Amino acid sequence: MKISVFGLGYVGLANALLLAQNEQVKAYDIIPEKIVRLQKKTSYLEDKEIQEFLLREDLTIEFSHDFESTVNFGDYLLIATPTDYDEQKNYFNTETVENVIEKALAIRPDAAFIIKSTVPVGYTEELRKKYQTNKIIFSPEFLRENNALQDNLYPSRIIVGSRSEQAKEIATMFLKNAHAAEIPVLLTHSTEAEAIKLFSNTYLALRVAYFNELDSYAETRGLDTGQIIEGVGLDPRIGSHYNNPSFGYGGYCLPKDTKQLRANYEEVPSNIIGAIVDANTTRKDFIAEQILALKPQIVGIYRLTMKTNSDNFRYSSIQGVMKRLKAKGIEVVVFEPTLDKSEFLCSKVIKNFDEFKSLSDVIVSNRFEAELQTVKEKVYTRDIFGED
Repeated sequence: MKISVFGLGYVGLANALLLAQNEQVKAYDIIPEKIVRLQKKTSYLEDKEIQEFLLREDLTIEFSHDFESTVNFGDYLLIATPTDYDEQKNYFNTETVENVIEKALAIRPDAAFIIKSTVPVGYTEELRKKYQTNKIIFSPEFLRENNALQDNLYPSRIIVGSRSEQAKEIATMFLKNAHAAEIPVLLTHSTEAEAIKLFSNTYLALRVAYFNELDSYAETRGLDTGQIIEGVGLDPRIGSHYNNPSFGYGGYCLPKDTKQLRANYEEVPSNIIGAIVDANTTRKDFIAEQILALKPQIVGIYRLTMKTNSDNFRYSSIQGVMKRLKAKGIEVVVFEPTLDKSEFLCSKVIKNFDEFKSLSDVIVSNRFEAELQTVKEKVYTRDIFGED
């Protein structure tokens, strides 16, 4: 088949490269610099498989600056544009999705769409009514940052928000391009598919929040967090995975998806979903207080990124800790090699690691890295198991 992809972040680019193994793909992004780099087979994302796939000669993919030609190319138009949560509207900002659909339908009224962007529950049905078409299908993605293509090649499941013949065709297409032997496939109503995406990410946020609160308890009482988590995880119903304490959940998905799900609960009795969002705020408050108790004059923030080997620090929890420390009058300096700025959030960015170590009374690190070993006594982290 021919597939047009709109939006080349982790989701869009991973899907484009995945499908280019057996389909013909044309991929578009609104940022020209991205297209130029991709045409030169260079990834702007920290993802090993993505870079390897870009260098392959057997993929049928073209990266284009031309929106109209990309619209006219595909049997399906796959939308993977960003949808951020709008705190003021208490709702996802889905303008990027609607912008692609409206402009595409103006060019090609019979266009068929696959939405991979995360959207509110009930959104696809609203779009079908608004644009008077049944050719809009939501298919959620379940990708980890830095492992986006890997998670597409070996997906935990394939979910398509429709039970139509088109949906079966879409599911078959993704199955054909995946490398895993047996992949569960679920064809469901679009609204249920949207709910699956939000509830999945909110459960992951719940698990992060749970082990963080366990760690807050242990640190307050002088207990060994690692021993407690190990004992708890030996219960097979709980398991020893996704349990390493942190400064809170962050990144592209969990903060916005939990808040959107909470917004969808507006008229539904609930306690847990709102508590997950609140717990993340409380955790950052607690971490800041623990650092303040060390009475530092200058706090060094080691990496703004969310996790190891990441280039993403959007909504990273360490930024929340940083803001709380600055609000208390503490001087904060930042070491972040991926940041090409002299300041971040009005704090000095230090390029030289030795200077950073020397200047900082306490070094705050969400994840402990080997290069911090020489100043281990200065480091404040809640990284118990040395993993994400």
